[in-house]
Parts: sequence; C-alpha cells; structure tokens
Amino acid sequence: MTAPLPSSPSPAATASRPPRGTLRRAVRLLDVDPRRVALAVLLGTLALGSAVALAAVAAWLIARASQMPPVLELSVATVAVRTFGISRGLMRYLERLVSHDIALRGMADLRVTLYERLAAGSPQALLSVRRGDLLARVGADVDAVGDVVVRGLLPAAVAVTLGTGTSIAMALFWPPAGLALAVCLLAAGVLAPWLAARGARTAEERGVQARARMSATALGVLDDAGPLAVSGRLPGELDALRAADTDLARATDAGARPAALAAAIGQLAVGVAVVAALVTGVPAVAAGLLAPVELAVIVLTPLAAFEATSLLPAAAVQVQRSRAAAARVLALVDSAGSPVTPAAVTPPAATGTTGRSPGPVLVATGLTCGWPGRAPAVAGVDLTLAPGRRLAVAGPSGEGKTTLLLTLAGLLPPVAGAVTLDGVPLASADGGRVTGDVVMTGEDAHVFGTSVLENLRVARGDVTTGEATDALRRVGLGPWLADLPDGLDTLIGSDARTVSGGERRRLLLARALVSDAPLLLVDEPAEHLDPRTADAVLDELWHAPPTRDGTARGVLVVSHRLAPLAAADEVLWLAGGRVAARGTHEDLTARVPGYREAVQAEQQETS
Repeated sequence: MTAPLPSSPSPAATASRPPRGTLRRAVRLLDVDPRRVALAVLLGTLALGSAVALAAVAAWLIARASQMPPVLELSVATVAVRTFGISRGLMRYLERLVSHDIALRGMADLRVTLYERLAAGSPQALLSVRRGDLLARVGADVDAVGDVVVRGLLPAAVAVTLGTGTSIAMALFWPPAGLALAVCLLAAGVLAPWLAARGARTAEERGVQARARMSATALGVLDDAGPLAVSGRLPGELDALRAADTDLARATDAGARPAALAAAIGQLAVGVAVVAALVTGVPAVAAGLLAPVELAVIVLTPLAAFEATSLLPAAAVQVQRSRAAAARVLALVDSAGSPVTPAAVTPPAATGTTGRSPGPVLVATGLTCGWPGRAPAVAGVDLTLAPGRRLAVAGPSGEGKTTLLLTLAGLLPPVAGAVTLDGVPLASADGGRVTGDVVMTGEDAHVFGTSVLENLRVARGDVTTGEATDALRRVGLGPWLADLPDGLDTLIGSDARTVSGGERRRLLLARALVSDAPLLLVDEPAEHLDPRTADAVLDELWHAPPTRDGTARGVLVVSHRLAPLAAADEVLWLAGGRVAARGTHEDLTARVPGYREAVQAEQQETS
C-alpha cells in the first residue's frame, strides 16, 4: 500500500510517427483468438455478400419480370430476394456480437496487463505522467487499441474477401465489367483509405500532445478547483484548457482536406464502375454477347459492391488513431519494465530470548533525493529505521521532506547514496523493489469510492471488522464511526469527497496500521487536525501495535507539528536542502535556533 505519487508535469508528447510494429505489438497484447477473428470475418463477408447478392438477384428479377415470363420462372428469384434480405440483417447482427466480443475481451486483457505491469514494475513509470494523462492512457487509449479490431482490421479483411469474390462473379457475366469493377474497388479500397490515413496521421501527430494536455488539465481543474481558485491559478488553468482545445481543433482541420478527397474518390469509383458496365455492356448486348437481363445485373450490382469499401477510409483513420494510442500505452508498459519480484532477503540472526528475528532494517547512507530532471531537494541524509524505532523528519515547507519519504519507500530513485532494506538496495535508477516490509502513507494517498471497511482492506485484504474498528479507534475516529449510518459498510464518496480533510487523513493512517508492514513511513498525519487531536493521533502512531507476527513497528513521521516529536528517538531537522541538525526534541530545542523558533511559534498559536 503506497500513496499515489504527486502529479508531475508530463513530458511533451512526441509528435513523431510511432515506430514500425507499434500497433502490431499492442494487438498482440489484446490476446485475440484467431478462430473468433475468422468467424467474425466470415459473418461480415456473408452479411455484405448477402447485400451484393440481393442487389444482383433483384436486378435480374426486375429485368426478367419485364419480359413477362411464366410466374414459376421467377419463384426461385423471389425466394432468394427474401432470403438474402433476411440473412443480411441476421449475419450483420451475429458479426457485431462476435467482433465486439473480441474487442471487449482484448481491452480487458490489455488493461489487466497494463495494471499488472504498473503495480509490479518500476514506479518510474508513473513519475513523469500527470494523473489526467495516465487516466487517458488506461482509458481512452486502451479503448482505441481495441477499436482497431472492430473498426479497422475486420472491415479491411471483409472488404478484401468480398471485393475479390464480387469481381470474379462479375467477370463470369462479362469480363470487361469485372475488370472495371476490380480497378474501381482498388481505387475506393486502397487509394481513398491511403488519403484518409494520411489526413488522420497528420491530425494525430499534431493532436496527440494537445489531447494529452487537455485531458490532464481538465482532470486537474476538476480535482483541485477549490485550491486553484483560492491561489488565483484557476483562470490560468482554464486558459491552458482552452488553448489545448484550440490546438486539437487545428489538428483536426489539418487532416480534413485529405479526408474530403478520400470521400470524393470513393463516390467517383462507384460512378465509374457503373458507367464502365454500361459502356461495355450495351454494345455486348447489341452484338449478342450479353443477355439484356445480364446487363441489368452488371450495372446495378456495383452499387452494392462498394458498401464494403465505403468503410475502409474510416478504418484507415481508426488504424492511425489506434497506432498513436498504442504508442502511448506501450510507452507506459515499457517504462514499467518487467514485473519486479521481491528480492530474496536473508533475515538477521535471531536475538534475545524469544528467538524471533528483530525484523527488517531500512538504512539510508549519504542519500540525496530529488525528482528526475530536477535539482536535488535534500542531500546528506543518513538514517536507520528498525522495528521499534521512532524517527521524525521536520523542517520548513519546501525542504524536500515528502521527496525524502518517497525515496525511502522506493518510489523515487536516489540521486546519490543508497537506500537498503536488510542490505539489499530498495531503489535504484531503474526503479524500486517490491516489498511488503515498508508502507508509505502520503498526505494525498487515494481514498476509493467504496465502504470504509473496503478502504482499509486496500492495505490487507483479510482485515476483520474488529481489526478495522480498533484501527479507527486508535486514530481518533471511534466517535465518527459510531455516527455513520451503516458503520463500516458506509460508502465514502470518490476520493473522500464526503469526509473532512482531517477524517480523510486519519482514515489513511488507519489503513497503514492494519497493514502487516513492520516499517511505517507517514507523511503529515496531523494535517487538518486541531492541536489536541493531532497530538493524540501522533501519540497513537508512536505506540502503534505490532504486526500479527509480533514484530514491533518502526515509524518514521514527517510532521510540521513539533510538540509530539518529544516521543521520537531522533528528529532530523531539514534546512537549506540538507540535514541541518539531528537529535532528540529537547536537544534540538536547546541548541538549534531554527527549531527552537518553530517550537515557540507553535506554542504561541496553540495558547
């Protein structure tokens, strides 16, 4: 259980074309069943083939009926018209069922793969992605990759199959008409989609960055409208949102001209095929090479034959969009890397009379912390956190306390120095090591839109109602829980919209207490609380109950409130981007002017 990382600016989305094979890789991650694809192509071909056959048989029936033959000669054609009319709708419905089942299964598989890579891989995958951009990648981008099956690949396969069959059938009636139809189908099925794809590629290359900016900015405004308004930054964010929307509109306009030309070529190809059939067919009828009834068939059938190719420009556009989306999804997958497995750690030798191992030991040596691509936030950190030990980190705002906590949790790689857990590196430039021994609770950790109990079970899935109640009582939420209409089953609004800031903070702290991790890293547990409640919460945290196997808790707290730090074994005072002083609360109060002034200011505010 770790807190969501703070949003950091997303790197500029590349405007270059995705590398070759990008879409192919993404489609493989969909784990598409070839048999289902073959069935979808067959059903799609039968559906559009029924439309072509309906046009051909109807043309023959109309032309032959005009010659006033015996009614029995028309009975087979009449039944065939009804059959093809019914089968067209039926086959189309079945094809939609199969193709959408393929796409939805693939999207689910891709999302599972993505979530598993992000959960078990390197935390670096999330550090440079803003929350809105991340939501777009796991949402709309995954959908776009899945859509390529229904709207891109299957229509193309159906068009190739149907176009080939229709051209051959027409050639059997009259070879020149079949050849003209084949050429026109190639123009409508190859040239028009190529132009449409060119326009879509232009729009995507120019619009992908704008779309990402718009999604990230919109989510930021929705999530933090209040703080943005108070700080006066809301107008600027809205201007940025409008600018991103304008850039996206311009990108769409840039691809409109090739798309319009593609649509014109598709319509022109239909007319040319019909005219070619007339121009070559009429002399053939006059020469006795073609029956008059057959002339009606070769002239009217192309009108239905182009239904398949009419879908290809949109399919080409979808392929371009899916390729761009696949590049963004795969970038996230690749940055997460291969799933990281827990390192094999040999526990320290047993000590004392109980024979129990003292538990894991987290050690930072010469540690320099900072966000990738930014100046280091804090340097020169040396500390040891073992079970039963109580450490505190304090200092003015902006001194890198949260950055230090993220680095100690393995969510940020050290800029310099090392963080080890029982001698094994916890984090490196390639990302963090998966471990259940260290839990970090950040001040902006996520609260899910579900029940109170299920929010606590994020830390440990088998938390009982008794354990949950005890943890909430320890953080001062006993009266709050008693007043809830459904107790632990009471639903909490998305991201704790229905609770106060102090209740939210203590709920996160209770989540940490029910975990089995012997080492707790807690960021500002007393924020949004009155002094008395804050001191009580921190006192409970210092005396956190042991894990279920009896291991004492080691606790490291980042706190602006200094009075409760008197119970800490050691306090690290950060100032000027380094550890300016360290010692007990009483020691720092006596000899460090900055710490003493902060304590005095806090006492004046409390009195």
